[in-house]
Amino acid sequence: MLLFLVCILSVITVLLAIKLYFIKKSAQEIQKRLSDVLNTSTNILIDISSRDKDMCRLADSLNIQLKELRKKRHIYEHGDRELKEAITNISHDLRTPLTSIIGYLDLLENISDNEEISYYTAMIRNRTDVMKQLTEELFRYSLIISVNETSSEKLCINDVLAETLAGFYGVITQSGITPDIDISEIRTENNLDKSALSRIFSNIITNALKYSDGDFHVRLSDDGSITFSNSAVSLTPIDVEKLFDRFYTVGNAGNSTGLGLSIAKILTKRMGGEIFAESVDGNLFIKLHF
Repeated sequence: MLLFLVCILSVITVLLAIKLYFIKKSAQEIQKRLSDVLNTSTNILIDISSRDKDMCRLADSLNIQLKELRKKRHIYEHGDRELKEAITNISHDLRTPLTSIIGYLDLLENISDNEEISYYTAMIRNRTDVMKQLTEELFRYSLIISVNETSSEKLCINDVLAETLAGFYGVITQSGITPDIDISEIRTENNLDKSALSRIFSNIITNALKYSDGDFHVRLSDDGSITFSNSAVSLTPIDVEKLFDRFYTVGNAGNSTGLGLSIAKILTKRMGGEIFAESVDGNLFIKLHF
């Protein structure tokens, strides 16, 4: 009987030693592969030779964390590249009008004719207005991304849209555009931030007037969906896809940071809405719904 117990204990000891060996081996494999993954940009995941359930669960848990870490790394790298491009673009956009201002000031030093002086001061005013617009747009964007909350009140979207369009009446007429506006008589109401909603409409309208080929259409449907459209045959599919990207400008527009539609998208999503753009037969459509 004693011999039998000794044999049983020996077998158990051997089995435990084997199990401990494979656990130790799995731990070493996890350590090595984790180090490889963290120190390189490889997409490999942790794979172990042991079939021990606890060690497999540990490897699976680490793989989940590694996938999340890789995703965040890609976001960071993309944001880093985007920031570098943005700094380059903004520096160029600000330097261009600043260079013009300095040039006109140099010319004014040697001019005594009042008519020429008036001409150059008008050009300086124009360039300073461009710089002011650029810096204000950057300031608004920094405020929006630094504050994650919006106030909420029951609004009639029809009224806010009509008020915003009325505020653009002068700009629209000066652009030689006769807008086609169709606002449903059915009231669309929702709990939204009025200031944010007005900003969304304003940014979309500004973008449409800037790049329109001569027309501008606005429609608020019975179901509450809002569509802004204008002909824009020069827009490529890549342009449409990137319209809401930060700092993206069509044709490298020198009087815009490319933040208008990005701000509109941030505010729309923050209030639980949806916004997207599409191009059909040379016409750009920006649609949103709350």
